[in-house]
This record gives sequence, structure tokens and C-alpha cells, in this order.
Amino acid sequence: MTDSDETTILYRPVGPEELELLRASGFTRWPPRLPGQPIFYPVTNEQYAAEIAEKWNVKDSGYGAVTRFSVRSSFMSNYPIQKVGGALHTEWWVPAGELEALNDNIVGKIEVLREFGA
Repeated sequence: MTDSDETTILYRPVGPEELELLRASGFTRWPPRLPGQPIFYPVTNEQYAAEIAEKWNVKDSGYGAVTRFSVRSSFMSNYPIQKVGGALHTEWWVPAGELEALNDNIVGKIEVLREFGA
């Protein structure tokens, strides 16, 4: 594996609407952000994603899921990890205008790992 082939694993909690948009893309691309959502927030670990999916997505919609996907590390190196709470509460902040570039750097499929409230 060369440096250009290295990937970073990212996690993202999703609700039912975002999951359907992922399914429509063949689990290959994240949908554009909605108005009022200037940042795309993938997180660094499954535990944090599960916490959000179970506590927030289920509360808001009755359903939450944890997804996992890989992005070229050379692309993700443009975004420092942000600590937003406890030790596990770490995420990347990707501006909405750069989401298509992130999508172009996804390697493989976006996987659904866990579901809550289904």
C-alpha cells in the first residue's frame, strides 16, 4: 500500500431520511447538506456515533443508525480532528461546499454497522 492508498475510517450517525438518500446513491456518496447545515460532521469512533444515533436520532425520528466509511487519508489530512466534549467526542468539520470532494475521496461503500429503534 502506498501513501496515496492509505485510508482513514470515519463514522457517521444517520436518521431515516439520510439513510434513504445513502441507499439511493448505492451507499457511495453523502447527500448535500440542507440549508442551515454548513458543516458535515463525521466522527472518529463508533462509540460516539452510536451515542448520537441512539440518543438523538432515535429521539428525533424514532430511528438511528451508525455508518462507517473510508476516505483517502491524504484528503482527510486537510481537516484537523476537533474535540467537542469528552475524550471520545471527536469529529472532523468538513464545510458543506467541500462535501462533493469528500465524496470523490471515499474508498469503497458506506456501511451500516448498527441500528437503533428500528
